[in-house]
Amino acid sequence: MSASVWILNLIVLAAVLEADLGYRRITPRRLLRPVIIAAVVAAIYLKGASGSGTGLWLELAAVGAGIVLGLVASALMRVSAGPDGSAYSRAGAAYAALWVVVVGARLWFAWGSGHEFSRQLGSWLHTEHVTGAVLVDSLIFLAIAMLLTRTASLLVRSGLLSGGGVAAGPAAGRRIRPGASL
Repeated sequence: MSASVWILNLIVLAAVLEADLGYRRITPRRLLRPVIIAAVVAAIYLKGASGSGTGLWLELAAVGAGIVLGLVASALMRVSAGPDGSAYSRAGAAYAALWVVVVGARLWFAWGSGHEFSRQLGSWLHTEHVTGAVLVDSLIFLAIAMLLTRTASLLVRSGLLSGGGVAAGPAAGRRIRPGASL
């Protein structure tokens, strides 16, 4: 497994945990950063999505799994109105544990595909006419879908609190009732 796989996964993990752990204000910048990370990761690492067959189904399953994991991550975050009327999120140990487990599982799979179960995986890839690049892309799709689903959930939940916008504090002319939560 190349160092770039480790670096990419650890950077995404660090960025998510840094942005989300504890009590954090939901700002446009906080919501835009994961979108930029996803775009950069896609531009650098995606080799080309499969257009048909088992490869396509594998990629779609990875996107679906990423969406489900993103929703689980989001459910582990509380979104509420702060004293200033802005939307805030709170994430703790369970949220961090989910991200660590998911990233750890991706890294374990990437390592194991070249070591422990490479023969079985290689046989399956050959039988199903799936390339290694499609497998790598599927893992990237999973990571991006999880990240973007978590971000979309924060956007929607903060918008529901504020009646329509992330920056709906005093600067936007609207205030959320302090203490309201989703």
